[in-house]
Amino acid sequence: MNQIDGGVTAPKGFYAAGVPAGIKKEKKDMAVIYSEIPCEAAGVFTRNLVKAAPVKWDKKVVDSKKKCQAVIVNSGIANACTGEEGMKRCAETAEETAKVFDIAAEGVLVASTGVIGPQLPMDKLLPGIGILKGKLADSREAAHLAAEAIMTTDTVPKEVAVQTVIGGKTVTVAGMCKGSGMIHPDMCTMLCFLTTDAAITKEMLQKALSTDVEDTFNMISVDGDTSTNDTVLVLANGASGCPEIAAEGEEYQAFYEAFHFVMEELCKKIAGDGEGATALFEVKVIHAGTKEQAKILSKSVATSNLTKAAIYGHDANWGRILCAMGYSGATFDPETVDLYFESAAGKLQIVANGTATDYSEETATKILSEPAVTAIADLKAGEACATAWGCDLTHEYVTINADYRS
Repeated sequence: MNQIDGGVTAPKGFYAAGVPAGIKKEKKDMAVIYSEIPCEAAGVFTRNLVKAAPVKWDKKVVDSKKKCQAVIVNSGIANACTGEEGMKRCAETAEETAKVFDIAAEGVLVASTGVIGPQLPMDKLLPGIGILKGKLADSREAAHLAAEAIMTTDTVPKEVAVQTVIGGKTVTVAGMCKGSGMIHPDMCTMLCFLTTDAAITKEMLQKALSTDVEDTFNMISVDGDTSTNDTVLVLANGASGCPEIAAEGEEYQAFYEAFHFVMEELCKKIAGDGEGATALFEVKVIHAGTKEQAKILSKSVATSNLTKAAIYGHDANWGRILCAMGYSGATFDPETVDLYFESAAGKLQIVANGTATDYSEETATKILSEPAVTAIADLKAGEACATAWGCDLTHEYVTINADYRS
């Protein structure tokens, strides 16, 4: 497996574009991903009871088992809490995309992100589809422009691509995502789109996505808010010429490892770019009795506001970590726990068997001052482990969300 510089156009047969259509002021706000070959599609979506219209639309398309060729995305307006009119606007978007790209409307996926409540401005969105068609390309730049166009409060576009070999053929898996605030998926305003030229059945593609999301996107949190629009979509067009993956085995495992790498890297990019964040905060629970225990504990620490604030202050306030573990709902023995902080500046044990070590506060502060910080909790109770990702909590988070609509 080899990571490459690329985005959603890296796999064979995929094209993209990102343009300003006037939905937002003087910013790119519409993107398209297009495959010249009809694709198998898989998806996972928010479990928030309040679901945006595009979430309902995409779930229907994915469940229909129709082949898909295009994803149209807008930023600026979420098309959430918009009633039947919102669904009609999804249908209009799909119909116009089908007309412009000469493809089947039932296979067009749509996605939106932005402010909840307003209706989509179709006088800008529909012409934007034609503009996207005119800019369509399979270049690295086209993928990057698409990644920029789906951003809201993100500070950087988020893209990953990797290659592996399946059946003697080079297979590429790539993706782009957006998310910075309202991040606490349960399947963030989080959108993620992956493309691959692997030949894989719809059932196995959905299996890979549904399995992997539990260890990646469902293990990140910025602020504890689960969005109305959370969507992860995967398109597979088979253009690599590899043997079709129809069951678990060596070829599926090779695909899954590449797929997992892309998913994990993208979710870390979201967590590290949390609104106002200055550091990615990774929490590893090791030597747990069960995987579920490790997941509950790691996510409890990653979502603790007190711990997140301590990370922002470069303060080794380890009591907050044990406290967050204690109220998580998972059972463990606090008197056997070892805690460590780790970053590019080194690794330091701060707790042994539930009590503080004679650690250097100066060294701890140095380790916690890096842009990526890891807390490790060793339960010494088994062989299971899990990792959660979050970020520090800063004054800027409040500023961004107090002024979001203005």
